[in-house]
Amino acid sequence: MAVPRNRHSNARKNSKRSHHAKKPKQISKCGNCGSPRLPHTLCQSCGAYGNRIMVEAEKG
Repeated sequence: MAVPRNRHSNARKNSKRSHHAKKPKQISKCGNCGSPRLPHTLCQSCGAYGNRIMVEAEKG
């Protein structure tokens, strides 16, 4: 098993991890009703996924 010879400095360690930060969620519009939703998920307001209605929305 490989073992590093010398310890990495904090600056070198942290610069390698600079791209590990969380990125904001990408929100898209529903093609059916236009409300904001996460990509590749059902729309919470109308129940559509892609061009089809998968779940009937409750009215009440």
